[in-house]
Amino acid sequence: MTRKGWCPGALRPMPAGDGLLLRIRPHGSRFDPGQVAGLAGISEIFGNGQIDLGSRATLQLRGVREDALSEVQHRLGELELLDADPRLEARRNIMVTPFWKVGDGTQAITRELEAALRKAPELPPKFGFAIDTGERPALQAASADIRIERAGGDLLLRIDGMALGERVGRETVIARALEVLDWFSGTGHRRMAQAVAAGSDPPLHADATPDTQAPLEEILRSGPFLFAPFGAATSEALSELAGQALRLTPWRAVLPEGTVHSELWRTDPDDPLLRVSACTGAPGCASASVETRGLARQLAPHVPAGRHLHVSGCAKGCAHPAAASVTLTGRDGCFDLIPDGPAGGEPLLRRLTTENLPDVIRGHLGS
Repeated sequence: MTRKGWCPGALRPMPAGDGLLLRIRPHGSRFDPGQVAGLAGISEIFGNGQIDLGSRATLQLRGVREDALSEVQHRLGELELLDADPRLEARRNIMVTPFWKVGDGTQAITRELEAALRKAPELPPKFGFAIDTGERPALQAASADIRIERAGGDLLLRIDGMALGERVGRETVIARALEVLDWFSGTGHRRMAQAVAAGSDPPLHADATPDTQAPLEEILRSGPFLFAPFGAATSEALSELAGQALRLTPWRAVLPEGTVHSELWRTDPDDPLLRVSACTGAPGCASASVETRGLARQLAPHVPAGRHLHVSGCAKGCAHPAAASVTLTGRDGCFDLIPDGPAGGEPLLRRLTTENLPDVIRGHLGS
């Protein structure tokens, strides 16, 4: 059975096939150098050395031993990466643009939102915020329910599912966001876009357009990003960056704040491996019946530029919830093929085996 809606944290870890999984939500989507070094050490000593970069600017420690959980949480607390309780941790689902600059207000808005959420209504597990107030818009395609953006020189409050937003002042933006949250809590929906699609009328004077965002390919070439294919990194790779502050992104990449010469991260945004999404798969995930990342590496050379392949261990589609050019969904040890759809979409082909997948993929991706 497919189970959705389960969002782990550091205080509420998730049992997985390789041990406990702890999701770390950094304040402001940023780790300082000491936190980078500390997380690398925790993963190496108390986990299995495997680290995931999530699509909401989070980091996941994998394979943490149950008998070490208390010590791991103690060390996370010392690193100021632990919340006071699981409910507050779950609410603090805030993604921040990596393109902020000191003094532009982005981090101050983030701190004020974090503080305000302590008294906010109860929120569904995947409900999230995007603060996209950097020098250029970057998060418009990332999953978020409430967005704080820019429209020219003004701040803009926009909710997911609506093309327009409300111009807001710096001193009122958080208060207006909380008013929208109060309204949403009475709709009975789990995501903001669902409420809008159902015809609910949000309390926004939505008459302004957010600044236009460049294509993702251009965004990924605009900074010295370090990429982890499939979001799969290691404690060794993180240790390599221990002298740097890191900004996390929704693109399974990090942006170091200084100069880095890396041998363990990918630096080319045109790398074919970055055209493929793949979850942990079997045996690391109990929901999966197929191995995913080895197959994803095998198929990556067949994915042309501008196309995207998603290899999912099950119908939940954790690695890429949206539609992909082609999605392969594991089911009972074989794969279903869904063109232009998500992992839980309607298959065009069923019960494909790994032996014939390269030929099938070439045909459906036009490579």
